[in-house]
Amino acid sequence: MRPTIAPASVATAGADAAQAGCSHTDTVARFFRALSDPTRLMLLEFILRGERTSAECVEHAGISQPRVSVHLSCLVDCGYVTARRDGKKLRYSVGDRRVADLVVLARALAADNASALDCCPRIPGTGSRDDAPAHPAP
Repeated sequence: MRPTIAPASVATAGADAAQAGCSHTDTVARFFRALSDPTRLMLLEFILRGERTSAECVEHAGISQPRVSVHLSCLVDCGYVTARRDGKKLRYSVGDRRVADLVVLARALAADNASALDCCPRIPGTGSRDDAPAHPAP
């Protein structure tokens, strides 16, 4: 079983984080970064509804099997999803049900702040001029 991320005080974040060269803040930032890819988030939400095979994930995502495999590997490596072998198939399920709570909360917060998020110039892929294509489509 993978360890879960729990709140830690500065005093207890101590030695392990210092030895790893990674602060608790860095770990939390990496936690959210793993969920920042739209395809990965779509796959995670699909798996939240029940155990899925790789083939089901490919069909749902509508992208190539190798790309889905990379995203699923990230979700497994980061502890959001577990994989189990079933004959020749891998079956994916949510490793920690709190992930579902997090996704529901994130969706609600994003909906409540949609206009601000849509025009935030500091987040790539939003209303920033830097993200505008050099040659707009006809």
